[in-house]
Amino acid sequence: MFRNGIAKIYSRHAPQTFVRARHLPLRQSPTRSIQTHTQFEPLRPPSPSSLGKPKAAREFKRSRKWGRRLLVFSVVTGTIYEIDKHAFAQGIGRSLLTFGTGLFVALDYKLNFRAEPITGGSIEDLHRRSAERLFDLLRANGGLYLKIGQAIAMQSAVLPPEFQKMFARMFDDAPQDEWKDVEKVIRKDFGGKSVEEVFGVSFTGEEGKGLMERRARASASVAQVHWARLPDGREVAIKLQKPEIAKQVGWDLWAFKVVMRIYTWWFDLPLYSLVPFITERLMLETDFESEARNSEVMRELVNSEPSLRGRVYIPKVYPEFTTRRVLVTEWIEGVRLWDKAATGGRWLGGSGVGSPGVHGAQLQFSEADWEAARRELRVNPYKEKLKPDRETWKGRNGKGGLGLSGKEVMTTMVDLFSAQIFKWGVVHCDPHPGNIFIRRLPSGKAELVLIDHGLYVYMSPKFKHQYALFWKSLLTFDNKTIADITKEWGIKAPDLFASATLLRPYEGGDGSTRGHIMKELKGKTPAERHFEAQQRMKQGIREILSDEEKWPQELIFIGRNMRIVQGNNQFMGSPVNRIKMMGNWASRSLFQDPNLPWGERMVNAWRHLIFKTVLFATDVAFYTFKVRQWLGLGGGMEDEVEARMKNMAKDFGVELQHEVFEG
Repeated sequence: MFRNGIAKIYSRHAPQTFVRARHLPLRQSPTRSIQTHTQFEPLRPPSPSSLGKPKAAREFKRSRKWGRRLLVFSVVTGTIYEIDKHAFAQGIGRSLLTFGTGLFVALDYKLNFRAEPITGGSIEDLHRRSAERLFDLLRANGGLYLKIGQAIAMQSAVLPPEFQKMFARMFDDAPQDEWKDVEKVIRKDFGGKSVEEVFGVSFTGEEGKGLMERRARASASVAQVHWARLPDGREVAIKLQKPEIAKQVGWDLWAFKVVMRIYTWWFDLPLYSLVPFITERLMLETDFESEARNSEVMRELVNSEPSLRGRVYIPKVYPEFTTRRVLVTEWIEGVRLWDKAATGGRWLGGSGVGSPGVHGAQLQFSEADWEAARRELRVNPYKEKLKPDRETWKGRNGKGGLGLSGKEVMTTMVDLFSAQIFKWGVVHCDPHPGNIFIRRLPSGKAELVLIDHGLYVYMSPKFKHQYALFWKSLLTFDNKTIADITKEWGIKAPDLFASATLLRPYEGGDGSTRGHIMKELKGKTPAERHFEAQQRMKQGIREILSDEEKWPQELIFIGRNMRIVQGNNQFMGSPVNRIKMMGNWASRSLFQDPNLPWGERMVNAWRHLIFKTVLFATDVAFYTFKVRQWLGLGGGMEDEVEARMKNMAKDFGVELQHEVFEG
């Protein structure tokens, strides 16, 4: 009934309501559309069958494969790097850098060493960028690479000027290792003993103990030197090999051999035959027991030579403290050869007084020096400077000197190295200015101190005799003897080799090598002449090293010795006639040689007298240049020799630079 009533009311009012609605605006209610095959039911997910066929997920197989490879490569590379760093002191990485740089330089030369380089520029640009790459490589690798660089620097006369200028900087001091690292060398070589136990020193200034500086006084490519005072009062130089050298030396020499083997094949130059001898010498430089033996041999030879005894001093070696990596010698107070102002300045040390330590005298260390040392240990640990300055001879203003003449110093030096080459056959092959100290004797004369005896050459009696005869023949223009000796040595360009030996143009030969070169260069452009001349220099090297089995490999380091001595003489202002002095020693050694029969020695003595009269001509030339030098009209004899060598060398494609110790 209730429902019927409602229906009636609705039917009665419905038309009126509809009519009103037409005059009112329509209100749109929001709608939503759900696409499904079934009736919508809230909060109920659709069935899997209603979603369609499932699709397989996308797989990134290539990305995952390369990701795994990258991960494995990173792990392997990191492991190799850590092993190389700790086990081989980065020997593998240094070798890879060497191979990469060497290959890059070789490829550059293979492509661009021609009159008109493929990549543009000139041959000089090629030399410059190659020199920079090799210099950066040697400095970055350090260690034995610096030794190799110094060897190149001293033989740079046959290299382009761009190499000569760059490699002159190879003599700069190398960075020193931290104390904690070099201390491990002492512990390892002395059975785990501490520095204090081995040398009896104290780093707190304890009474009755010695002293030692933990900061190196000098640092070179393979070692660094520390000052110490032992409990018995001896002052010593403790030379400690850098700990990484022992790990690096095998890799470094192997890389050097490989590079030289490749260059020998690629550039068709007989270079590799020299490598075994060079690497053997470099290996011996890392053996301080060998250096100690060389030093003792030279000390005995000098003391047995009347003309050198008292003029030359070799520091004492203390074998009880010496191992393969630790060398302890007498500390030397003196002036380095390169300090010309201190060598020639006015002596202010008093009459009848010499430099501290002359003839091996013990150095003074007062109680005030002890107090200063203890104070320094408290204030500057690990950077202490405990050795007192012993330079009162410089006067109050510090401008004094040893009062020695350059002529006296160079006379002693040329005599020493001439005796080594022509009389003893035992040659110190690294006599650069840093390895020579000058001191003043109480008599006012000079005393020359020779240090660093690691690089030596021992000449056989036969070769020593041949070399002395070769030198004498050069000064007497005995071309037949020169030709005979060079033929026996397997050299096909005697005049070129003669000039290289004298370090001046040899004018006694037939000039065939030079004449042939000048004939080939006639009528060519400057660029073509430059290229052809350097090609001829390459051929000249082949002719000098033509017979690898006959060629005396000792000549490499003997030539290095002579080049350094010439540079020293020129640096000091050419005060002595070096060529005459060396010729005298060569001729004299031929009749003083105890291995020759008495008859031959007497004949050589007579020839020596004749030879001395021949050398009078060199004296005339020497003093002529000396007068010109005094008048300001030119340089000394070594300068003139250098200038003439430069002119001759240009014909062979070489530009000489004499500043071998620049920097």
